Amino acid sequence: MGGSVYLGVEDNGTVAGVAEGAAIDIQRNIANVVRNPKLFDPAVMLETEMVVVNGKTVVRIWVPMSPGVHRYKGVVYDRIADADVKVSAGSQISAMYIRKSNLEAERRIFPYLTLSDLRADLIHRARQMATARRPGHPWAGLDDEQLLRSAQLLVKDYSTGQEGLTLAAGLLFGSDETIGSLCPTYKSDAVVRLRDQDRYDDRLTVKTNLIDAYDALIGFCERNLPDPFVIEGDARVSVRGIVCRELISNMLIHREFTSPYPAKLEIDREGLHTQNASRTFFEGNITLNDFNPMPKNPSIANVFTQIGLAEELGSGTRNLFKYARSFMGGDPTLVDGSIFRATVPDAGGVLNTESTVAKQLGDTDQAILELAASRVSFTLADAAGVSKRSASAHVSALIESGKLVGEGSTRRRQFRKA
Repeated sequence: MGGSVYLGVEDNGTVAGVAEGAAIDIQRNIANVVRNPKLFDPAVMLETEMVVVNGKTVVRIWVPMSPGVHRYKGVVYDRIADADVKVSAGSQISAMYIRKSNLEAERRIFPYLTLSDLRADLIHRARQMATARRPGHPWAGLDDEQLLRSAQLLVKDYSTGQEGLTLAAGLLFGSDETIGSLCPTYKSDAVVRLRDQDRYDDRLTVKTNLIDAYDALIGFCERNLPDPFVIEGDARVSVRGIVCRELISNMLIHREFTSPYPAKLEIDREGLHTQNASRTFFEGNITLNDFNPMPKNPSIANVFTQIGLAEELGSGTRNLFKYARSFMGGDPTLVDGSIFRATVPDAGGVLNTESTVAKQLGDTDQAILELAASRVSFTLADAAGVSKRSASAHVSALIESGKLVGEGSTRRRQFRKA
């Protein structure tokens, strides 16, 4: 990421200085080494200077961030905390190029992507959401093409003259088939591991557009997480809704779509966790005192903000720190890097209580009974809200209690209301 190296300063900050009279030779040797093609490929550009502190000379080496990935004696290194780590996997080296790239993947133009590949109903829905959030919104008077231009989803690259719809346009408004073609590795996985920690209690895989994906993931959290009673002023606020909104919108908006690493949401007895590939200029823990918000995908972030699914840059992180403690009793942990990881810990044990598990069981049972009431019969595969294994356990319990009846062989077994 670039930075400064100080020669003559101990790890504890004590200024020891370099050998007297050696500073000039040290700078000359550094300049020769970093331009030696047998050592560094490509050559490293840097500057050096002498700084005198209390009569002792320190050599400062300033290394600007480079757009390329450099090899020393044929090996690529990455700086992780205070260690130099060898990078050998091609995917890891590709991630370094992405991290250093000045162009967000979302702005890549696809010249053969047309309006017919996008869902007009989704664009209309986004227009309605924006105007409902802010009456008189400019999108209200724009047709679909004008709206896409206004949102920087239909752009012209002035360095090449190329004009067209971007990857962001496809991810926001494309059909599932279009998205699968533009971004084959794009998907979001959500899983619950409270009762069955080896496999899962509930699971959801989302490969649809970002707007519908947001709704699906929010619904997944609503059916699997409690919503404690919290009063703010004179009104009740849904801290579950606020926390999940921030985590899910961040997971969808700020991910690196060129990475094959899927976005992940997991609920287990430790808390609520999200992960997504990231194109970052900072590595380490994010706190309210030292975070500097930078948009990873500004076009996507802008659309989410306009339609009310995300806050302005930075305010989401503040909301997360503000409400996480009321949600599950602990402060969130945010760690940025090539993989962005967020955790809201279950410090209060709300996910480990029998009442929570019983509520989840009750919700699943009720959903299966409602399915049975709406059909003549159904299969385990029809109980799409949960896994087949989980559905089997619930259905068996409902049969034993006399609420359902099972008919047929194992492979073709059907179930109906008793």
